[in-house]
Amino acid sequence: MDLTQAILLALVQGITEFLPISSTAHLILVPLITTWPDQGLSFDVALNTATWLAVVIYFRHDIVSLFKGFIRTLKERGLKGNHEGTLAWMVLIGTIPVGLGGLLAHDIVAHELRTLQVIGWSSIIWGVVLWIADRRPGNIGIKEVGWPAAMLVGVAQAIALIPGTSRSGITMTGGLFMGLSRPASARLSFLLAIVVGALAGGKEGVDMVKAGMDTPWLAVIVGAAVAFVSAYLAIHYFLKIISRSSMTPFVIYRILLGIALLAYAY
Repeated sequence: MDLTQAILLALVQGITEFLPISSTAHLILVPLITTWPDQGLSFDVALNTATWLAVVIYFRHDIVSLFKGFIRTLKERGLKGNHEGTLAWMVLIGTIPVGLGGLLAHDIVAHELRTLQVIGWSSIIWGVVLWIADRRPGNIGIKEVGWPAAMLVGVAQAIALIPGTSRSGITMTGGLFMGLSRPASARLSFLLAIVVGALAGGKEGVDMVKAGMDTPWLAVIVGAAVAFVSAYLAIHYFLKIISRSSMTPFVIYRILLGIALLAYAY
């Protein structure tokens, strides 16, 4: 793997991972428009770890607050009057559906559903659903999120196992349908991404160790650095954008991307 391939893949991963436009749809485009060989598991692990670190560091203050609240729920054996602790439990429990789905449907998701047709239609359909949800966003802030909203978003996250759906996109859609504001739905989506990313990264790391493959260290280090910086900036500017405007530009982009994938497939 040369550095050009490493940098481009890292940029694609970093920019699209947390935006509601499906990183899978973009990553599958790269081998279609280039002659590059598969980048290998070790490189994938490095990029995913880098983007996970980006969201962890960006929301480090939220994570500390949630952790303190979580510990307090254990000490006090209750959630009353402890929103940070309640939100921490919401995030953990909201991760269960996607965890179970990943275990039960891994082979189907990784093989049968990983086609241009599925990814293209998922990009379009769930893009339209996002547009519907975003037409009338609510005003519920992250500190007012209730259990029904958290559970719906958790279930929505499991649907994102279908390639092309976009984990961030569908979790934000669920939050918007439940009356959350755009920034609140995005923050809840990112908090869920921290737990999901940790679980997925752990599994990928185990798979990499079992595979015992050689690691192209220069490409891995450069790719990880580029993915980290691009993901961090994508999160930062995305939150700024949706605090002032709608999701419509992302919806339009998803539809055009889906049409392009379907046109190539057929």
